[in-house]
Amino acid sequence: MKEIVLDTETTGISVKEGHRIVEIGCIELDNLIPTKNKFHCYINPERKVSEKAYEVHGYTDEFLSNKKKFKELSEEFLEFVKNKRLIIHNAEFDIAHLNNELSLIGKKKLTNEVIDTLVLARDKFPGSPANLDALCKRFRIDNSKRIQHTALIDCELLAKVYINLIDQKEPTLNFNNLQPENSQNSDSKISYNKKIVTPTADELKKHNEYLRNNLKKNYFS
Repeated sequence: MKEIVLDTETTGISVKEGHRIVEIGCIELDNLIPTKNKFHCYINPERKVSEKAYEVHGYTDEFLSNKKKFKELSEEFLEFVKNKRLIIHNAEFDIAHLNNELSLIGKKKLTNEVIDTLVLARDKFPGSPANLDALCKRFRIDNSKRIQHTALIDCELLAKVYINLIDQKEPTLNFNNLQPENSQNSDSKISYNKKIVTPTADELKKHNEYLRNNLKKNYFS
């Protein structure tokens, strides 16, 4: 099953106060194994970043001013997440902002199945801290790169946290679907079975002579 680990950064917390998305990060998982497929973009939110949000992600108004607007990236984003389960930490926040952006450009809300890893963590470890840093610490996941909140880094960490939360620390690789990278001809038949070598009559004779002359004692009697 293909899933999308998703994270957003915004100009502030509340959609009702007009806050907008400034970054979207997505990493695709195939049977819990990250693929090479990623979606990442910075977005011009068409408004100023709040001081508290700037302290979290560090994106300035100047940095975001020349980035594409959400409506210019929406089709690519929707195609990337189409028919895939979304894995999000504190999903209510991200989904509210994404649906707000879609509503502003006249598009339908997301209907994807969503798994909220915050809910999973609170159910599994009631009363314990359930933020991403705390979960990385619990599962001994290196989060030293997370100096500030950035969508792709948070997605990479969340993918590892998610696998641990559902007790699948070692996803099973499906080797039947893997293709050699440097294959010249995909139709060529390659046998990986060991060749069976039949001994000659002379070799059998010498083998029997060795047994008679050297294995005189029966160790099992």
